[in-house]
Amino acid sequence: MGLELYLDLLSQPSRAVYIFAKKNGIPFELRTVDIIKGQHRSKEFFQINSLQKVPVLKDGDFILTESSAILIYLSCKYQTADHWYPSDLQARARVHEYLGWHADCIRGTFGVPMWVQVLGPLIGVQVPEEKVERNRTAIDQALQWLENKFLGDRLFLAGQQVTLADLMALEELMQPVAVGYELFKGRPRLAAWRERVEAFLGAELCQEAHSLILSILEQAAKKTLPTPPPEVYPTMLLRIARIP
Repeated sequence: MGLELYLDLLSQPSRAVYIFAKKNGIPFELRTVDIIKGQHRSKEFFQINSLQKVPVLKDGDFILTESSAILIYLSCKYQTADHWYPSDLQARARVHEYLGWHADCIRGTFGVPMWVQVLGPLIGVQVPEEKVERNRTAIDQALQWLENKFLGDRLFLAGQQVTLADLMALEELMQPVAVGYELFKGRPRLAAWRERVEAFLGAELCQEAHSLILSILEQAAKKTLPTPPPEVYPTMLLRIARIP
């Protein structure tokens, strides 16, 4: 069996892995795991990842979780262009610097609007307004850091070429954009960065990867999203409870 990627394109890290593999012509078998339908909680998927999260890479008998680890593995195994994960020590360190900050300050913050507007209401839960406001403040602060600390006067987040850092960041920012947040309004440097990254990836690939997430509000309004099964309610309620 060749390379298998277990993904849900509603998931930010899943999209990053999907785009990277597609952009670099890496052959893989897509194994879709529909999180809203609770497929990540199945006994079958538990055998793949006991953490019951996506993305997951399966390369023969080798199974790897966590998007950053998967992207680095793919970069090295398939010897992708050096700019993605630079061989230069200091350039590579810049990528890791961003990925570390990303895990602390971006993940868990930029996904909250989706829970507020789509996922919470799917199970009849409204996120308290004070949490929504705190999240808006946290997003604004993170965007300021992203623009001033990591982008600065560079073309991309870790230097003058696209790296794994840009891909991870773009996909996380797409989550609130998909539910109507105007993240780039009044931030011309970040807006120009987004345009550069998307131009590098190509319009067709971006459309392919983003079509599902960009239609999520319409699906919610038309009530065409699947109803989560009762067994995933505790996990969803816990995630909502953990919103600061």
